[in-house]
Amino acid sequence: MRVHLCVVGRLRKGPEKALVDDYLTRFDRTGRALGLGPAQVIEVEDRKGGGMAGEAALLRRAIPSGARICALDERGNSWSSPEFSKKLADWRDGGAQDLAFVIGGADGIDPALRAEAQDLMSFGRMVWPHMLVRVMLAEQLYRAASIQAGAPYHRV
Repeated sequence: MRVHLCVVGRLRKGPEKALVDDYLTRFDRTGRALGLGPAQVIEVEDRKGGGMAGEAALLRRAIPSGARICALDERGNSWSSPEFSKKLADWRDGGAQDLAFVIGGADGIDPALRAEAQDLMSFGRMVWPHMLVRVMLAEQLYRAASIQAGAPYHRV
């Protein structure tokens, strides 16, 4: 199952980009034998100032046709790491060939796009900067693959 992080904004060189790249490389390496990956980041920028609706239009174009959509949103489900790992396995085993995680811009995700998502996921009730959410998601993808592989990365 290919994994796509469809995100608003561009990460330039810096610690956040280095972390995202590192965790997604680890995910690809660990997940390959499990039918997970590869993972890619698709960045969009609303240069015309269309707000959330403009960002949503760009994100829709970034999401592969037929992909299962999981939007990152503060109102979403807050899963434990083992629960998230199981969700990932269930989506894969359920026949999803593409999984798109959608991360909105500073104002969040357009309500219409959020309603199109099959799943909503939250990293807790706090609001996180969208650039940090990328890092957190990349790490959790690697952790989920490690859990499925039985690797010692995740400790309970």
